[in-house]
Amino acid sequence: QMQLVESGGGLVQAGDSLRLSCTASGPTFSRFGIGWFRQGPGKERDFVAAINRNAVNTYYADSAKGRFTISRDNAKNTVYLQMNNLKPEDTSEYYCAASENMTPRLTGRVDLWGQGTQVTVSS
Repeated sequence: QMQLVESGGGLVQAGDSLRLSCTASGPTFSRFGIGWFRQGPGKERDFVAAINRNAVNTYYADSAKGRFTISRDNAKNTVYLQMNNLKPEDTSEYYCAASENMTPRLTGRVDLWGQGTQVTVSS
């Protein structure tokens, strides 16, 4: 069964950049749309960005537009989330999710979640 592993989180200062990676095991990665979500302490898990299986379509939360870019490399089984101009309010655990029948913003069925990577932005 495919598994997702996030990496690239860390502690940065406001205005800095980070690139998160979501790497999948298994040969079926290119069949899945992939999304990024985040969840802060005591908060609900919120959609951040998503990309469809062939990278033709991308979707962003309003909070991510203009600062975050999602991309994928199917040859490497990896989806990236480039985050620029980070703000303290971006501090969260970031999760990637896979959906074989992807809907925009992954509002439908999610088949698989990763374990998360922590992003902390200090002011």
